Amino acid sequence: MMEATSQEKPTFPRLGQPAPAFEAQTTHGVLRLEDFKGSWLILFSHPADFTPVCTTEFVAFAEIAPELKKRNVELCGLSIDSTYSHIAWIRNIEQHFGVKIPFPVIADLNKEVATLYGMIMPGESKTETSRCVFVIDPNGILRAMIYYPLTTGRNMQEILRLVDALQTTDKHGVATPANWKPGEKVIVPPPATAEGAEERMKAGFETKDWYFSKKAL
Repeated sequence: MMEATSQEKPTFPRLGQPAPAFEAQTTHGVLRLEDFKGSWLILFSHPADFTPVCTTEFVAFAEIAPELKKRNVELCGLSIDSTYSHIAWIRNIEQHFGVKIPFPVIADLNKEVATLYGMIMPGESKTETSRCVFVIDPNGILRAMIYYPLTTGRNMQEILRLVDALQTTDKHGVATPANWKPGEKVIVPPPATAEGAEERMKAGFETKDWYFSKKAL
């Protein structure tokens, strides 16, 4: 089951726009996107149950789940396998790897949610979802997207770093430089006027030039 937020279903999600609404059967029962309102959400897809790279990712997502909880972030997985397949695979992971899988997994057999989010890449596979990551904020706005090929497992530390960067931007109105990590200096938005550029040079930031300034939080 699934419903779109507008009369025209988007062909792919767009950053800064409301994330496509859905209602779907999961390993935790029927869930809707709006059930996550008020929390950040990482919605991620995997190609198939009972596959080795996906297994390593589920273990890794489970391991960072407590850190995500501290940041008010929920996890939700997805593939086009059935609920029964998801349950059997999760039980297998918990048995053989000793890791509890705490998050729901969408059973998207009709590919409706996968289609809404552009998770299927026909050039790679017409029958499996790619390794996609969608970061949705507490207001339901899509803030970040990452796509990986079927052969490459995701880096969980980068996902945590991305969440930290987005939350830092929202809290302080700043940007974050390449390779930024919490505790490091952030980028002050550049001035939009000539007068502002003159003032910036005297503002006391770590300034290379009027358009490039950093500060500690």
